[in-house]
Amino acid sequence: MDFKIEIAKLIAAAADIPVEEVAVEVPANKAMGDFAFPCFRLAKVFRKAPPLIAQELAEKLEKPEFIEKLEIVGAYVNFFVRKGVYAKEVLTAVLQQKENYGKSDMGKGKTVVIDYSSPNIAKPFHVGHLRSTVIGNALYQIHRELGYHCEGVNHLGDWGTQFGKLIVAYKNWGSREAVERDGIQELMRIYVKFHDEAEAHPELGLEDEARLWFVKMQEGDEEALSLWKWFYDISIQEFERVYDMLGVKFDAYTGESFYNDKMDAVVAELQEKGLLQESEGAMIVDLEEENMPPCLIIRKDGGTLYATRDITAALYRKKTYDFDKCIYLTALDQNLHFAQWFEVIHKMGYDWYRDLIHVPFGLVSLDSGKLSTRHGNVVLMEDLLNQAIGETRKIIEEKNPDLQDKETVAKQVGIGAVIFNDLYNTRIKDVVFSWERMLNFDGETGPYVQYTHARACSILRRAGEVSLENIAYDALSDEASMDVCKLLEAFPEKIKDAAAKLEPSVVTRHLVAIAQAFNKFYHDNPILNSEPAVRQARLAIVVAVEIVLKEGLRLLGIHAPKQM
Repeated sequence: MDFKIEIAKLIAAAADIPVEEVAVEVPANKAMGDFAFPCFRLAKVFRKAPPLIAQELAEKLEKPEFIEKLEIVGAYVNFFVRKGVYAKEVLTAVLQQKENYGKSDMGKGKTVVIDYSSPNIAKPFHVGHLRSTVIGNALYQIHRELGYHCEGVNHLGDWGTQFGKLIVAYKNWGSREAVERDGIQELMRIYVKFHDEAEAHPELGLEDEARLWFVKMQEGDEEALSLWKWFYDISIQEFERVYDMLGVKFDAYTGESFYNDKMDAVVAELQEKGLLQESEGAMIVDLEEENMPPCLIIRKDGGTLYATRDITAALYRKKTYDFDKCIYLTALDQNLHFAQWFEVIHKMGYDWYRDLIHVPFGLVSLDSGKLSTRHGNVVLMEDLLNQAIGETRKIIEEKNPDLQDKETVAKQVGIGAVIFNDLYNTRIKDVVFSWERMLNFDGETGPYVQYTHARACSILRRAGEVSLENIAYDALSDEASMDVCKLLEAFPEKIKDAAAKLEPSVVTRHLVAIAQAFNKFYHDNPILNSEPAVRQARLAIVVAVEIVLKEGLRLLGIHAPKQM
């Protein structure tokens, strides 16, 4: 039973209005009931004062069995639900559906393409790539939970002028031995060296030389492409190792280079449709009418740009996947870039441009400031994850040295802490790393939620066999039990809300709320030592919380250890 919907139907029948116009709320103050209907919206319809409407409405309402009492407070009709009936409805749904609780078929037959992570080849996978990776993975899992067919695409930055820079750097300051020995670290060293030298000695013309090497790549020069492929293979090995640690997988690795042989047709189409204009030797699409700078398609040296490749990729994805939504996870500072090329798709006459969605997020920063690959101020993702595991291992040794399989738990908790910390706040906010806050077992953190799940598992282990038949739900009449049930009932809607807002923090924060409510319930109510009927009912809450916390963490890409 969806109590909100059932109450909305009662009100609609009594007021003789469409049920869609009835907005039932959950009062912040528990003294105001479990649900409430504010009558302000009906003032214009009935031409009466809202408090009078509330009074008349209450008199007409037929009170069903699941409503214990009604109260009128000003313009509000407040509904108090019978606690036993409510607990039975919520807990039965969770206990019967188990890991399917929260699943939906609302997305059945629809395809969502999610473009996420997208690190640059030949640059280390640093902490700045974390946000796109974990937000994208969470949105992938959330949409799949709602029945959508998902395609996760890693649009690798594996083409562009930066490879011309890297080739110049390698030829000037690198060696095959050093690259084979140190891999991506050596590639980063010479890349940083290039920028330092280019800034210090502009007369050397390093930037121009780099552009020429990229043009050679585009023209199929054997040496240029051989070096590029070598840098690519070294990078993929590094990335796969980090993705494995994060538990992230992709359905396709189609980076920018994948579209090299597909761009000419797109440029020709832009030309045919009269959208391309020459400007200072370059080819652009004018967006003055849209109050945006022009979208640069071909540079004056003949090179393609990010926009050229993104437009080509979108056309390819629409043809390949026939998506209903194509979501792009990138930093907030790329808003203009996406707005420009989305508009180019619109001008090309494709009405599905409306299904292209840029999902921006804030930056990851260190206490020392913004990250920059150009100047070498980076924290490598693998180092960060290993540090998180190490810090967690220390806490386990201190708090629970006899824990079985300590290394696995340290990995699950340490990496989970990093992911949860990123997904806890709204994605548009910047993330600053703080080990003390991130690994706090008592704060609004991943370890806190994981520890609560482990606590529920511990209670169930000590309880032995738990019968979930003929439960006396009337025993769950206290506020702490009701608070847990309300949050469990809201879980499926939170998943839908997270998908609608493209905001994983909706789920993350709800899991913290469930964990907090469960720990209060655990504190206020003896479970294993209570009399049999009460014990069984309270254990039903424990089982339901264990199921929902585990499932919720899974949607975020986080493991739920049974012991901590």
